[in-house]
Amino acid sequence: MTTAQTILAVALSLVFLPLGLAKVAAVPFMREAAAHVGMSTGLYRIIGTLELAGAAGLLLGLASAPLGVAAAAGLALLMVAAAVVHLRQGDPPVRALPAAVLALTAVAYAGVAITAG
Repeated sequence: MTTAQTILAVALSLVFLPLGLAKVAAVPFMREAAAHVGMSTGLYRIIGTLELAGAAGLLLGLASAPLGVAAAAGLALLMVAAAVVHLRQGDPPVRALPAAVLALTAVAYAGVAITAG
């Protein structure tokens, strides 16, 4: 495990844990976000659960690299899908940028974890 791997895992987890919890709890701003992109609250809760699982997987990946790589891959795919949903919704590209940055960060974590062996 490298310092970069630890920093990326913790940083990504600090982003995905509160976002996932907010989606699962269906707080008002998350219900509005779901409605904006045409998703049900139930589907948004599923996405939140996947984000929570990914964050947990990243942290557990500090002890088991394959688990961390799998979690990072899942989160990267989830964020690519989020960016696509925003663009298809007609949002300006800047609305898809956070998801794209998170996807790239997850890929960077996976690359560091794989390289570290």
